[in-house]
Amino acid sequence: MNLKWVDGFEIRVGMEKNAVVISANREGLLSLAGQLAALAEAAPGSHLHYDAYNALEKGSAEMIIERNTDL
Repeated sequence: MNLKWVDGFEIRVGMEKNAVVISANREGLLSLAGQLAALAEAAPGSHLHYDAYNALEKGSAEMIIERNTDL
């Protein structure tokens, strides 16, 4: 899967009570949108893995998004 990042992206993932909160600037939202579109076309079981070491801002919660056909 070819994942593209828009220059200047910033993405933060956190938890508030029982909710996942994704905060991003314009470039971050465009990056996520493109990556989710790529994931939709990928094979079932494919996933995107985001954490503070590869894409998210420091202090962010880890986030995994998986393509599933059972839902």
